[in-house]
This record gives sequence, structure tokens and C-alpha cells, in this order.
Amino acid sequence: MTGIVIVAHTPLASAMLGFVEHTFGVMPEGVRAVDVPAHEDTKVSFERVLEAAKGVNAGAGILILTDVMGATPANVASKLMGLGADANFRAPVNVLAGVNLPMLMRCVSHRHEELEVLTQKALQGGEQGIARLGTQIPEAISK
Repeated sequence: MTGIVIVAHTPLASAMLGFVEHTFGVMPEGVRAVDVPAHEDTKVSFERVLEAAKGVNAGAGILILTDVMGATPANVASKLMGLGADANFRAPVNVLAGVNLPMLMRCVSHRHEELEVLTQKALQGGEQGIARLGTQIPEAISK
């Protein structure tokens, strides 16, 4: 099973994990959240993300979902991608920025897929989960 770690600004990661538990009725195994508070030392954030990743590492890879590209949670999470060959880690890591609830639900529902397949399903879920409600798209724009 692919491990999933949500890394986001406080309290977003925990809130998203709470939504998962509410939706599924239980806390799914292999899913963790790490909230990164403002002004936390990046070394401390990295260690907490590393511990969460180790906690979901079943050897099949880890998908990390972050909130904003270029922000501390994404930067800290990205450092894990280089640890795949590390003797203490041994897991490929993919990181996606821009997490939303449809993306997260797709990930949890398909976490038994291999890492690359799950990553693609996550991207599709995130994109397909964004829609403007209550309006029709003018024909000229939709082409």
C-alpha cells in the first residue's frame, strides 16, 4: 500500500485528515497529517514530516500532498524525495502541491495502487474536483 502524508500550514493538514475520518467513518491506515505552524524551524518541520513518512512507509512508496508550491510545507516535503536511496528510508516519494479534498479522497480510495498510478489519480481527482457552480460556460470559451 502506498503511504499518504498531508503536509500543510496549521491547521489545514489535520482538518483534511479529520474530513477523511468523517467521510470514511474510520481513520484509514497509511495516512498521516503534519501541520506546519508559522515560524517553526524548518529542521523541526522536516523531522516531523520524516517521522510521518516513516510511519506510513510500507515499502510501496509515499505520496505527499502539500498545500502551496514554494511554501515551507512543500519545501520541507520535497526534501524527502532525495531520501529514496537512503538506507534508513528506502521508499520512493512523490510530492504534489495544491491539495484539495477531491484529490485527497481519490488518494485514500486508491491507496492500494502503486505510487505512480496513485499520483496520476490524485492529479486527476484534484483537477476534476474544481468546478464553477451555477453558471454555464459560454461556447466561445469552451472551445
